[in-house]
Amino acid sequence: MLKNKQKLMLGLPYYFWAIAFIIIPLCLVIYYGLTDKTGAFTFNNIASIADPQHTKALWIAVKLSIISTIICLFLAYPLAMILVNFKKGKSSILVMLFILPMWMNFLLRTMAWQTLLENTGVINTLLQTIGLPKINIINTPGAIIFGMVYNFLPFMVLPIYNSLAKIDINVVNAARDLGANGIITFGRITLPLSLPGVISGITMVFVPALTTFVISAILGGNKILLIGNVIEQEFSQTSNWHLGSGLSMVLMVFIIISMIFTAIFDKDGEGLI
Repeated sequence: MLKNKQKLMLGLPYYFWAIAFIIIPLCLVIYYGLTDKTGAFTFNNIASIADPQHTKALWIAVKLSIISTIICLFLAYPLAMILVNFKKGKSSILVMLFILPMWMNFLLRTMAWQTLLENTGVINTLLQTIGLPKINIINTPGAIIFGMVYNFLPFMVLPIYNSLAKIDINVVNAARDLGANGIITFGRITLPLSLPGVISGITMVFVPALTTFVISAILGGNKILLIGNVIEQEFSQTSNWHLGSGLSMVLMVFIIISMIFTAIFDKDGEGLI
């Protein structure tokens, strides 16, 4: 009995934090999303996602998020395999170097790439210096995808690396001893055992990519509106918290679906960082 009370006391700081910064804000979003300015109950805020502008912004956000997630997956899996094959000390150093840019502010990292990619930026200046044509990538969907991949790639690498590191090398060696080549070993041993990390990585990349508004605002020049930009504008510019909350509740559906997939394929949390 005493041990249970001690555990409860140790968990109190987290419970207070969760209530203050998760439950209460979530309840406020649900309240504003299901009411109008008079406080009356309504589904109009959620139904506004059917507005052509909102639907377009949601579709663009989903499309760019899927593309970015796929690119991150194809880049992260080989990189995670390379890191796992290094000796323990070297792999730890390489992982630290890989996540080092994450120590810098997210906004600053994105603005740095704006300086590099803009028409008069560093990259185009270097291209002109060596006689090559400029690349017009800033304020395009390509620039937004580039920013998403750069900022969220570590969130794909680390869960996959974590899953691969937990695979018993003896299992892989046994498959090879039984005559399985590299492709068969990967398809029947490595990939299935690392699937929890893959699912976790996909969730950790897709969800923030879908809801982001900073990357599209900076690298897209506010010319390409994602659903995150629409929601941000409703809160900060038009002060329509009800509509912004209603649209946010629509995005929660995607988050819940991602959480369900994670719960199904990673029941033990093996892919978590």
